[in-house]
Amino acid sequence: MRTTSRDPRFLVAVAVAVLVLAGASTVAFAAASGKFANRWTAPSGQCTAPSLPGTVVDVTLTNMGGAMMRGWQGGGTMRILIDRQTVPAGTVSLRVANTGSLVHELVVLPLPKGQQVGERAVGNDDRVGETRSLGEASRSCGPGAGDGIDPGSIGWVTLNLAPGTYELVCNLPGHYAAGMYTQLTAS
Repeated sequence: MRTTSRDPRFLVAVAVAVLVLAGASTVAFAAASGKFANRWTAPSGQCTAPSLPGTVVDVTLTNMGGAMMRGWQGGGTMRILIDRQTVPAGTVSLRVANTGSLVHELVVLPLPKGQQVGERAVGNDDRVGETRSLGEASRSCGPGAGDGIDPGSIGWVTLNLAPGTYELVCNLPGHYAAGMYTQLTAS
């Protein structure tokens, strides 16, 4: 039996898909705005970030998925959400919460003139080059580099940003290609 756009089952399936996507978007934006918990505390409550110096940017790493996505490398729709696009140059702390179902990280890369976010070449290892990286938050419940930020955890990094444009990326295999990048400008 073939379903068409006039078939009631098709219409119900479309309505359910729209509701699921709307609900997931609402949850992601609420998490990004800190509506779930104190911004200093991990979404799971397992740890708390210390008071951080400079301008603090709250970053949310998220992916749609969960149990249905396990075993699929892409992890669904992946995003990096930040609470501000522009910061003053100087000391900037990135407080990073992973509200997704997969391990993520945050790497800060200068954005070359004339290049847009999301345009970096992805290598055979499904990652982008990290040459000239300024630092990263990839340690669960801690500062700096580690093995990735676990789901429900937080990490943080403090950097000295010169005036310019930066690309914040998750550089775990396949995550950049799945949409995990955003732009931050220091002025």
